[in-house]
Amino acid sequence: MNQRFRYKTPEGFDDLLLFCDGEVLTGLVFEMVHDEEVSATFDEPSIIRDTFRWLDIYFSGRQPDFTPAYRMEHLTPFRKAVVEVMLGIPFGRTMTYGEIAQRVGVRSAQAVGGAVGWNPICLIVPCHRVMGADGSLTGYSSGLHNKVALLQHEGYVGVA
Repeated sequence: MNQRFRYKTPEGFDDLLLFCDGEVLTGLVFEMVHDEEVSATFDEPSIIRDTFRWLDIYFSGRQPDFTPAYRMEHLTPFRKAVVEVMLGIPFGRTMTYGEIAQRVGVRSAQAVGGAVGWNPICLIVPCHRVMGADGSLTGYSSGLHNKVALLQHEGYVGVA
């Protein structure tokens, strides 16, 4: 059974929703609309405690030195290749859709954009660190205000 939990973020960010099957994290997304139904009625599984700890470290301004166990459903080989590149983008740095396309061996930055936008495990798989070719903040399914806040939080100086 999929369980839902809410993580209260610092001011300036929407809160996060965490989904798990009791064993692994299956979703981590920004809560775009306040949903009173989300309050957990379950005991927190260890994966949720681990993810809360990861988020506490991240929001304290440091890159966590561990990764909570997660599973991505519908992970095609192409999406997996894009995720692997995103996982290599360092804290406070960015990469363009085109650079990712080159690394995974495709011509279409738009196809990469689709794979980046599909990402169900935000922050841990840092899709917020992917930018347009000209450094523009081209879309973010969790709201551009969250993308800007995340990049500023990480000390990236290319956003205002």
